[in-house]
Amino acid sequence: MQSKTHSIIESLTNVTVGYLVALCSQILVFPLFNINVSLETNIYIGIWFTIISIIRSYVLRRIFTKKTEN
Repeated sequence: MQSKTHSIIESLTNVTVGYLVALCSQILVFPLFNINVSLETNIYIGIWFTIISIIRSYVLRRIFTKKTEN
């Protein structure tokens, strides 16, 4: 069984890598759709989605961990 601490560490690592990929993607893709925002705005957008992703990832991990316990 995976501990809660291990779950959050895994989730944070996954989301950190995801954040960096998303930030690079935003910088490359947004201009293709005429969405021109500053690097600072891209960072803030990424932060909001990262927070949501951390919560989502952690909750899903706990749900699946709980299901395997039963």
